[in-house]
Amino acid sequence: MTVTESAGLLPVDHIRNIAIIAHVDHGKTTLVDGLLKQSNVFRDPDAAGDLIMDANDLERERGITVFAKNAAVTYQGYKINIIDTPGHADFGGEVERVLNMADGCLLLVDAVEGPMPQTRTVLQQALALGLRPIVVVNKLDRPAARPDVVVSLTQDLFLELATDPEQLDFPVVYAIARNGRAGYAPDVLEDDFRPLFDTIIREVPAPVVDREGRAQLLIGSLDYDSHKGRIAIGRIHRGSIALGDTLVQLGDEEGPIRSKVAWLGAFEGLGRTEITRAGAGEIVAISGFGDAKIGATLADPADPHQLAAIKIEEPTLKLTFGVNTSPLAGREGKFQTSRQIRERLYRELETNLSLRVEPTEQADVFSVSGRGELHLSILIETMRREGYEFQVSRPVVITRLVDGEVHEPIEQLTIDCTEDFVGAVTELVGGRRARMLDMVNDGRGSVRLEFAIPTRGLIGLRNAFLTATKGNGVMASRLIGYEPWLGAIQSSRSGALVATESGQVLAHGLTNAQERGFTFCEPGVEVYEGMIVGQHPREGDLPVNVCRAKKLTNMRASTSDITIKLTPAVILSLEQSLDFLADDELLEVTPKNLRLRKRLLTQDERAKAKKRADMAAQAANAQRG
Repeated sequence: MTVTESAGLLPVDHIRNIAIIAHVDHGKTTLVDGLLKQSNVFRDPDAAGDLIMDANDLERERGITVFAKNAAVTYQGYKINIIDTPGHADFGGEVERVLNMADGCLLLVDAVEGPMPQTRTVLQQALALGLRPIVVVNKLDRPAARPDVVVSLTQDLFLELATDPEQLDFPVVYAIARNGRAGYAPDVLEDDFRPLFDTIIREVPAPVVDREGRAQLLIGSLDYDSHKGRIAIGRIHRGSIALGDTLVQLGDEEGPIRSKVAWLGAFEGLGRTEITRAGAGEIVAISGFGDAKIGATLADPADPHQLAAIKIEEPTLKLTFGVNTSPLAGREGKFQTSRQIRERLYRELETNLSLRVEPTEQADVFSVSGRGELHLSILIETMRREGYEFQVSRPVVITRLVDGEVHEPIEQLTIDCTEDFVGAVTELVGGRRARMLDMVNDGRGSVRLEFAIPTRGLIGLRNAFLTATKGNGVMASRLIGYEPWLGAIQSSRSGALVATESGQVLAHGLTNAQERGFTFCEPGVEVYEGMIVGQHPREGDLPVNVCRAKKLTNMRASTSDITIKLTPAVILSLEQSLDFLADDELLEVTPKNLRLRKRLLTQDERAKAKKRADMAAQAANAQRG
């Protein structure tokens, strides 16, 4: 490809590339909605609705951003490319792979909560890449808003993380994203986002690029179109790319791959517009590269220089995906075989960079590692909705061996609650090997607690925390490093009620089961031997027959005998089911149901396995003695 003049291209000094980063639930998605609506992207902004960028069903249902996305708006002749990123720590890989497209970032901070764990994580990554930060103090309309204190806390955070003295001189914009208002002082807000737009144009630098060099693009995202095939999305770092150009893909294990640019698009609003040429500094979408991978470089064959690979942190939790082996297998899912599950998991690796998939000793079971419990549960729910049927194990932490000693991941846990629940929260996390780092009382009845806690201590903590605080608390965490294994953790899990027969649940059998604990199923549900149908309040599993029918006699029953009063079943969510699992249990996942079960279904098999385990433990103790 010969180097051509860049005439006709959008001037590089009229391009602004910004990433919007924040802790979860600090109003980032709402702010993006406002930026899109006020830049005349929609003919009728009021009809555009909310959560515009969160088009995925799971994102809308859970109210969080899961996937990084691109959009673009035009303001006073400037094109602003917006990179929307997730705020939850479990999806940090989505942030890491797209920040290299930006030259600046909007750091959103809640006017009440202030900087949170993920605020620190994403800001540290942005500053390390040299992005120009703009702090947006959002949610000024909250009754307990304290913008001055939040700005002071944010300045302290910058002092800890800044890699350049210039990064300490950051502009601050105050906003109520829900109302589409912003300003330079907390008590003087304009009726629109013009102060924010003006600050972006003034403070975020134009891309510093070489438009006369040979083409070079780093792939940061992938998309798919039924007509165009796989679409690679990335920022042009050097030169220009035109429709029909031949580029070489670098970074593939199989070696360089040549292909032609079959389609070239630039972002406009929420969509993409076909263009014939784009220059360095632009974020574009390219089709024609069927083997495109995130982190690969597309370059001019005359100068095939590969850009630095995208760095992604290692996962901290793992579980197993396997073929469903329950008696009800094959009734509800479209994809059930080990080949289909394997293909789907490895296909996920193309876009989910922080995920790891490895084979195990069993041909139909795969080990899947991720950043956290939510990261893995989103994958499980996505596959379930696509029609896959499988079973998963209890999540366990990924340890490291350092100088012959086992080290485990440690997280910084931040908890906001009222003074009334400090004792309950401290007792709850103390049993999970947490140690307190800091405690701050804001003088208005709220307390912020910070702990260092093993990652395995977070498994099942959220539900226990919400119960302990009666829903009046907020918790968040981030990975801070590895420490030597801290020892056993107290388990809040008691025994399980295990079905002894297969069939339909009957009210009479369920009544007897509810006398021994609380149940997970309603009358009429089909169960099988070895399926967990409830929780026993004491240690140890208890076999129950929920399919038991009332024996019929020729004696007339009294009215009180006819009436059966049942307690409503406890229906566990996916995350609650994963939290409930013990080492000898599995979660059966189908498009229609989630079923808890024992690994060994019959009582005889479980008794024999327990006897073997006890004998092995005795032999090991004797050998040590």
